[in-house]
Amino acid sequence: MKIAILGYSGSGKSTLAHFLSENIRTECLHLDQVHFSNNWIERPDAEAKSMVSDFMEKTDWIIDGNYTNLYHSKRLEEADQIILLLFSRWAALRRVLARYNKFRGQTRPDMGDGCNEKIDCEFIWWILYKGRTKHKQDQYNNIQKKYPDKTIIIRNQRELDKLYQEMKNRNQT
Repeated sequence: MKIAILGYSGSGKSTLAHFLSENIRTECLHLDQVHFSNNWIERPDAEAKSMVSDFMEKTDWIIDGNYTNLYHSKRLEEADQIILLLFSRWAALRRVLARYNKFRGQTRPDMGDGCNEKIDCEFIWWILYKGRTKHKQDQYNNIQKKYPDKTIIIRNQRELDKLYQEMKNRNQT
């Protein structure tokens, strides 16, 4: 099974990818780890693309993240399931603040070494406005239209909790 997880910053893409990876026993790739190497340094594009391309050669995979320069179209085409996490901007901000409180001064498991959790005005602006442009909204709408039979849309925590429970139930049978 190949699963692509996309959505707004702070919506829980990496957490969901980790959960799915453990529950269906499929390796996952966090594109934030690909994009950023040690200490928030952006990885050269050719190296990042090579990492993603190599990973996509696997029979099964889970890839979380948007990064349109990292084989976005190919990921969507090859995915058996696409999950879009489209939480409201305020829910995403609450999640990011909770994440910051949990990992403050530490590197999250889904980030590159030395990429300690941080929050600043620029990132808050991204979560609330810059990362939610009309273009970005159109991208998500186009994914839903192009791949309606394999796209799941999650808009809030209740829907995400339901997905988690469905996956748990599936694995218990």
